Amino acid sequence: MTARPARAADQDEGRDPQGRDAEEQRLQAGFDATIDRDQRIEPRDWMPEGYRRTLVRQIAQHAHSEIIGMQPEGAWITRAPSLRRKAILFAKVQDEAGHGLYLYSAAETLGADRADLTERLVSGRQKYSSIFNYPTPTFADVGVIGWFVDGAAICNQVPLCRSSYGPYARAMVRICKEESFHQRQGYELLLTMMRGTREQRAMVQDSVDRWWWPSLMMFGPPDGDSPNSAASMAWKIKRHSNDELRQRFVDMTVPQAEKLGVTLPDPDLRWNEERGRHDFGTPDWSELQRVISGDGPCNTERVGRRTAAHEEGAWVREAAAVHAAKQAGRVAGGAAGKREGAAA
Repeated sequence: MTARPARAADQDEGRDPQGRDAEEQRLQAGFDATIDRDQRIEPRDWMPEGYRRTLVRQIAQHAHSEIIGMQPEGAWITRAPSLRRKAILFAKVQDEAGHGLYLYSAAETLGADRADLTERLVSGRQKYSSIFNYPTPTFADVGVIGWFVDGAAICNQVPLCRSSYGPYARAMVRICKEESFHQRQGYELLLTMMRGTREQRAMVQDSVDRWWWPSLMMFGPPDGDSPNSAASMAWKIKRHSNDELRQRFVDMTVPQAEKLGVTLPDPDLRWNEERGRHDFGTPDWSELQRVISGDGPCNTERVGRRTAAHEEGAWVREAAAVHAAKQAGRVAGGAAGKREGAAA
């Protein structure tokens, strides 16, 4: 461990910089032992700054994805073909908003500021999942998002229920339960459409063709090109690599596609008896990089709408802050009055 230079405060307090270094080494050893025992790190516990930064980045990106992810399906609420489908979309979009709130709250336990995280999102300094930068031109896309996107989310997020950071892991338990329900909703919609007209079946196949490869990219770049995976797995924030999770998703989805009656658009997709897994083709990683860099079909639209919503909601946040300050004043005044009464 590299020794830090002594600070003026250390000298003023008469503290030995070497003693401070020894204390940090002791704290680091305790942190490492907690991780090795597969126990949780809690907000009150000491943690390395790199661990905290990694968590803030990952949790913030996850929260941003939930909030931005409301847009592709939310756009279909007014155009859904029945009251039942509208109600399902309302419920799902509401769930996604709740997921974002759980995750922003988890980030705040690490000292992050929610307003700062939002500013970083709208300014492009923090990312969200690349999958939400693709358009939803047909109602079949609503079903395929439920099947593919929420299915991929389940593969990725269920292991996060065992994340080493307690608030993140606990938030993921409820989120995963709701995401599982969302996947079932999407698949049920597609089953209904596949029992319908020839045009509806064609609509589903077209949507599958468009969303398959972006869904595989959701898991991130190949392990060798992923700059953050090694540290996240060493700290047990993540439990599986990008490529492992991608393989799980493919193996899970192939039999579902057969049941549904659609063809996955990958000529290299086939069962490998020796591996006991499916072989599949390679996504266009240059496309992933373009989308992450802001050049996807809907990047500008998604961030623009999020920015507008944030600006239009400023008065609500201001009113809530004023109300909270008044309530705090009343509580403080009441407590002071009780103390005075007791003294008298």
